[in-house]
Amino acid sequence: MAGWTSDELEKIGAADELQLATARRDGTLRNPVTIWVVRHGDDLYIRSVNGRTSSWFRGAQVRHEAGVDKDVLLVETRDMNEEIDAACRAKYRRYGENLVGSMVTPQARAATLKLVPR
Repeated sequence: MAGWTSDELEKIGAADELQLATARRDGTLRNPVTIWVVRHGDDLYIRSVNGRTSSWFRGAQVRHEAGVDKDVLLVETRDMNEEIDAACRAKYRRYGENLVGSMVTPQARAATLKLVPR
């Protein structure tokens, strides 16, 4: 599996928001949702603020695929929580602790996905 190019990492990592459309069982894409993305090293991560019960997160569990101008696999991870928390706080601090704090709760941490290019 090929990794991200440096250009993709820079562009996606710098983006404030992504539109993520997860795939249904039949391969069609659901309506996109707006999500925040953070970069840590050569990896990109997203979280569900509403945890594992969020509709888009549950959809991601069906196929583990999404479309974000590039097809990606959505890989659950429980590693790197402290680093991802720090990346969220650094990147989105201008939105205030109320919003950023929702990205670093135990519920959101339990719904962390790594974006892996296909």
